[in-house]
Amino acid sequence: MASVELRNIVKRFGGNTVIDNLSLTVASGEFLVILGPSGCGKSTLLRMIAGLETIDGGEIRIGDERVDTLPPGERGVAMVFQHYALYPHMSVRENMAFGLRNVGVDKAEIGRRIENAAAMLEIGQLLDRRPTQLSGGQRQRVAIGRAIVKEPRLFLFDEPLSNLDAALRGRTRVELARLHQRMASTMVFVTHDQIEAMTLADRIVLMNAQKIEQIGTPMEIYDRPATEFVACFVGTPKINLIPVSIAADGMRPLTLTLGDGAKITAGFNPARLPSTTSYRLGVRAEQIMVTAPEAGDTRGQVEVVERLGDRTLLYVKLADGTSVVAEDAAASRAVEGDAVGLGFRNARLHLFEENGRAHHADSLEPAAACHA
Repeated sequence: MASVELRNIVKRFGGNTVIDNLSLTVASGEFLVILGPSGCGKSTLLRMIAGLETIDGGEIRIGDERVDTLPPGERGVAMVFQHYALYPHMSVRENMAFGLRNVGVDKAEIGRRIENAAAMLEIGQLLDRRPTQLSGGQRQRVAIGRAIVKEPRLFLFDEPLSNLDAALRGRTRVELARLHQRMASTMVFVTHDQIEAMTLADRIVLMNAQKIEQIGTPMEIYDRPATEFVACFVGTPKINLIPVSIAADGMRPLTLTLGDGAKITAGFNPARLPSTTSYRLGVRAEQIMVTAPEAGDTRGQVEVVERLGDRTLLYVKLADGTSVVAEDAAASRAVEGDAVGLGFRNARLHLFEENGRAHHADSLEPAAACHA
């Protein structure tokens, strides 16, 4: 178990700089998830830590040792890939033992490590099978077991659940969380799936366009997004973005005017907002109350009703044509074509400037973006 520190990392492919002056620290024993869309640089970052990609500037430290000049096998890391990369002609036991044999680990020690890892992952009954006799989830557990037996200082996971079906992904997420609790190891996990990030991470590093957009705990990322990109990337359904204008009178609480003319008040501090009067109001579906038409802050017509069992989502069009998703009770009686009122929970609103910077109604300060 060891900490990881990336200091001013630079990575170029030809003349194209894909990572520029990025710094990041992973605490010892932390489960850190690097989240972001395809092409944002998250897998490149992981491969640089593993030694599978060189760096063009900066340094990488694991524990108190600088490792960016070391080959992959000397860094004390174990990596689990999206594709299981198991040898099809070998049994599970042989796959798990292969790397240890190559570095000369004693046969008895290899057997002990395999038995311990198999018990931890509940694959003891699979040790004599070959990969072709296993399900996708079982193969992934074997790949994780092959990493565990190395007893590394650091575990690296590169989208390891993306080849599994939805139900199996859910079960494997729970298994990974339990594994981290049992081993208390440092783990860095790359994914484009926000659910994996929210459910597994101690902290999330959200990347966009080869830079760090924000670092925080899952609920910090969700409740206090630093930018509009963060707010839109995390959360299902996607956060509502509603064009609003504000009165430039410096009064508090602030009055926001929606495109349909409705006015709502919110606890933003006008002194902290730039002089422009045009913003996008960000509000999540669960922060919009569905009311009788005459009782809400604004009103609209239901276009689509999505019943999810534990809740109902209403897709509502406002008078100016803006579409809003609101969360209603599981037993909602709303149907397409209904007129409904919408009430905003003012303490949980966000304002986004034209450049995407966020301000939160429950704070005097804008969120601190972390562009590395």
